[in-house]
Amino acid sequence: MEGGAEGDGNSKIKLVVVGGGVAGAFLAKEMQFVADVVLIDPKEYYEIPWAELRSMVEPSFTKRSLIKHMDYLTNARIITSSAVSITENQVLTADGDSVTFDYLVIATGHAYSTPRSRDSRLEQFEQDSQKIKSSKSVLIVGGGPTGVELAGEIAVDYPEKKVTIVHKGPRLLEFIGDKAAKKTLDWMKSKKVEVLLNQTVDLNSISEGDGVYMTSAGEKITADCHFVCVGKPPGSSWLQESVLKDCLNKNGQLIVDEYLRVRGRSNIFAVGDITDVPEIKQGFLANKHAMVVVKNMKMLMKGADESKLAKYKASSAMAILTLGRKEAVAQLPIGTMIGWLPGLLKSKDLFVGKTRKALGLNS
Repeated sequence: MEGGAEGDGNSKIKLVVVGGGVAGAFLAKEMQFVADVVLIDPKEYYEIPWAELRSMVEPSFTKRSLIKHMDYLTNARIITSSAVSITENQVLTADGDSVTFDYLVIATGHAYSTPRSRDSRLEQFEQDSQKIKSSKSVLIVGGGPTGVELAGEIAVDYPEKKVTIVHKGPRLLEFIGDKAAKKTLDWMKSKKVEVLLNQTVDLNSISEGDGVYMTSAGEKITADCHFVCVGKPPGSSWLQESVLKDCLNKNGQLIVDEYLRVRGRSNIFAVGDITDVPEIKQGFLANKHAMVVVKNMKMLMKGADESKLAKYKASSAMAILTLGRKEAVAQLPIGTMIGWLPGLLKSKDLFVGKTRKALGLNS
């Protein structure tokens, strides 16, 4: 492996990053010439998460949003496997590797199963796209950000299809304010999307063959296919029997200090959705976590005093959710907006070009 950027011996410091999502990918990229970096991820690629729902209606979009780790990590070792436990100074993988670290960053986000290879993931999007294309009616279970954005993509691209959202809560998008949720519900109605609130669908009783779904309120929904868009637990089950088991809160999130270090640990950091930072779990915030930790690890590697470390301040509730290709709903510090104006910010390219550039790739 190449020496450190300044040849000052830092290259001997072993940094292991577990998880190749938003935070893990950017952090590994930023640190690859500063330390000996090992990225452990069960898949061979980084997926731009906010492009996923567009990819389900337009699979060609994935050509730019699924990026092999090796394309942006030119000076790091990549282990394509799952981490199964950690000790005081090693990460153990499902394939039997033991990887020693001086510094460790945990970035395993939410528990989410995706194929190991990029080609298989591309194929998955093709299948989803065909499923939507060949259906006259689609049921979406869950009215959080994923369900809302998927409904928006389908309603705009296929206005002739009947789309139904079933959501267990009293309103859509419960993670942001009432105003944004109300505007989104009105938008859905204007696109003839049916929204059933305070109801659930028993997923165990679903048989897609007959196309009939029963809600908890006894309503029958007829749909040719369905997509489940409900929240997933933090990706921390692998830590429950490890040396960090006492650092998990009751929700399965890692408890971190103001420097994003895992509680009681000076050389283990956590970033992104797996942390207990009290803010909305979003990709752009995971990226902010990564930048703070990069700064702090560089300082610590130079022997800086703790008082010099950068502190992370939880962000206020801010979000932009796409509603198809041109519109979006945005909750910003200046207020709540819906329509083409917030859509200009995100909806056309979904920040894919910007994200690729940040990874050092052509936009």
